[in-house]
Amino acid sequence: MANITKKVSWSSRADELGAAGEGTPLLNGSEQSRAFRELSEGGNIFQIGRLSTVDLEEEVTSDEDSVKGRPKEIPHNEKLLSLKYESLDYDNIENQLFLEEERRMSHMSFRCLEISRWVICGLIGILTGLIACCIDIIVEKLAGFKYQVVKENIEKFTEVGGLSVSLLLWAVLNSAIVMLGALMVSFIEPVAAGSGIPQIKCYLNGVKVPRVVRLKTLMVKVFGVICSVVGGLAVGKEGPMIHSGSVVAAGVSQGRSTSLKKDFKIFEYFRRDTEKRDFVSAGAAAGVSAAFGAPVGGVLFSLEEGASFWNQMLTWRIFFASMISTFTLNFFLSIYHNNPGDLSNPGLINFGRFENDVRNLDILCFTGGLLGALFNYLNYWLTIFRIRYVHRPYLQVMEAMLVAAVTATVSFTMIYFSTDCQPLDPEHSEEYPLQLFCADGEYNSMATAFFNTPERSVRSLFHNQPGTYNPLTLGLFTLTYFFLACWTYGLAVSAGVFIPSLLIGAAWGRLCGILLATTTDNGSIWADPGKYALIGAAAQLGGIVRMTLSLTVIMVEATGNVTYGLPIMLVLMTAKIVGDYFVEGLYDVHIKLQSVPFLHWEAPATSHWLTAREVMSSPVTCLSRIEKVGTIVDILSNTSTNHNGFPVVVQVTGNEEPAKLCGLILRSQLIVLLKHKVFVELARSRLTQRKLLLKDFRDAYPRFPPIQSIHVSQDERECMMDLTEFMNATPYTVPQDTSLPRVFKLFRALGLRHLVVVDDENRVIGLVTRKDLARYHMGKHGLEELHLAQT
Repeated sequence: MANITKKVSWSSRADELGAAGEGTPLLNGSEQSRAFRELSEGGNIFQIGRLSTVDLEEEVTSDEDSVKGRPKEIPHNEKLLSLKYESLDYDNIENQLFLEEERRMSHMSFRCLEISRWVICGLIGILTGLIACCIDIIVEKLAGFKYQVVKENIEKFTEVGGLSVSLLLWAVLNSAIVMLGALMVSFIEPVAAGSGIPQIKCYLNGVKVPRVVRLKTLMVKVFGVICSVVGGLAVGKEGPMIHSGSVVAAGVSQGRSTSLKKDFKIFEYFRRDTEKRDFVSAGAAAGVSAAFGAPVGGVLFSLEEGASFWNQMLTWRIFFASMISTFTLNFFLSIYHNNPGDLSNPGLINFGRFENDVRNLDILCFTGGLLGALFNYLNYWLTIFRIRYVHRPYLQVMEAMLVAAVTATVSFTMIYFSTDCQPLDPEHSEEYPLQLFCADGEYNSMATAFFNTPERSVRSLFHNQPGTYNPLTLGLFTLTYFFLACWTYGLAVSAGVFIPSLLIGAAWGRLCGILLATTTDNGSIWADPGKYALIGAAAQLGGIVRMTLSLTVIMVEATGNVTYGLPIMLVLMTAKIVGDYFVEGLYDVHIKLQSVPFLHWEAPATSHWLTAREVMSSPVTCLSRIEKVGTIVDILSNTSTNHNGFPVVVQVTGNEEPAKLCGLILRSQLIVLLKHKVFVELARSRLTQRKLLLKDFRDAYPRFPPIQSIHVSQDERECMMDLTEFMNATPYTVPQDTSLPRVFKLFRALGLRHLVVVDDENRVIGLVTRKDLARYHMGKHGLEELHLAQT
């Protein structure tokens, strides 16, 4: 066997190292990357605890026991990569079993599979729409009840005095509701925290994020986002719908629930990363569609955040799932509102229609980028503080309750001291108007922004008549809500940042519209302030999340007016350019903080001087085509390497040179072979072995058992294992002088997990994985620093 001891771990197993609450093991990088390690020594060191983002795929199995000895908190450095994450096997493993199965299938069988894909996408859309409908109805009922109770209490004590009781009631209600959601997230499923969009981005990028698409995660996510919104936090329920749709897709497409240990014996063909990742894309699109009523925007979101391996039929299936999701939500909401057939509520948030008149947007473009960069920068340092000091579950719950109480206190204080009183028209749009100290027939305008769900506040800023808000009210609201939203994002609660961003942008956008109108004697030459609120909302959201194409279409679909497409596109592009000059987008910041080997669309611009030889990991642990069982068990049990793929080589008889490549086999395949004891025994000079089917591998997916759970006797260790039938006989390879950009394109375009580096004689000299590439993608200055350090 050509077994060469490896100097550096180039791959890892997420199911071993991704247990919730465990520290995030880190990867230094290859030996030739000494400059990276030198550069990282001066970086910020802090601790990682339960706040660590866990991954988006399989459950953690009993492998957790193998890492119980690891420290709960370990030093973290942004220039290192977490060993918790591994890549998805998006490329089909074309071994003999797979090819034989495909050849046996008739044309009708392939047609049936295609029909099944459409059926699954339809189910994904229906279930995602139903979940969105349930969330919307429950939030509306509970929030309405809470606001009504607080409103009556405030009105009571306004007359008799003692408004401190109203403040206490509001703060206690918010804290108690938020506490329930935080307890579920912190103690049951920490991965359900946040919007889940960073994890979905990683998954679509090709990174396996364990535990994120479990049924338990979905249940905690739905319950948590209801508590967060009803609890009055500066959050939205739209972002988590993308995560929820992805979970639904991952579950439906497999035809079974591993959490409930229930197998429906359907869709077995789709039990592999290749198919599952496509369906998760459809689920994410369905979530976007349900949240914003934007089917096309959902498709573009999946395309924009995924890789470049899309085909026409896949795009159509994603669009189909998005349309079904929107229709399902619309249909059931129309029944709930006692207006069956009225399909005018396509998403959880509907901006309403605008007239065509938008001018002088340049200031909004740059303001959105600057404020978005400031938001991301503050949230970056706040997240570092949380990772270091607020990593224990009870501390996370206490912080969430504190933020809820402070939010209620700040809201009440600003409403109390506000003197912005507006006449209450018979056809007012305010759901819970507060009179407070205003005259009879008037209401407090500040309460319209604070004393409501964020979605309703956004609509009021968009569509209320000019004069509804005075500039001081909008300025104070923008300032306070900006910092509240920044503090809230990253808590151990299920919450999104889309609606808070829109609300902040709508407030200062409307303020800009009012101020521009006062610069001339005839303010009518300026657009309605509500339209500036729309553009400001787009600019603020674009400055924070840095999405361009998909967000443009989402905003256009949500407003129902394609005329705003060009202004919104210009605003989003400018906000992204301005924001990128200072700091990355919010989701990218959090992905970077979790040390995820995320690959961007293109290789670094200054990387052409690097070759595959310089980025590969070497030497490589290889296996012979017919290998000893004991050797395989020892290699898989070696916790210092945790390799996921092994080149299979064949030694030329009578030749002492290194063996030549003949295939590639994965750890998961070897685990299944050992579990079923597919051993070759020498019996009367003939090789005999147990026959294994492709179904056995699909049944084990996605929770392959750990090597520690497989018992191999001493006699069995002496047996041989023939890997010929199970290995991928045609793995992707590159010569050692291939440039890094070319290697990078292969990974991103084909969704590779391993790329074998060979010499002129087809001998294995190294292996390139996602982590090898991610180590060299350290930002716009990382490669220049490395080049200077090496020279």
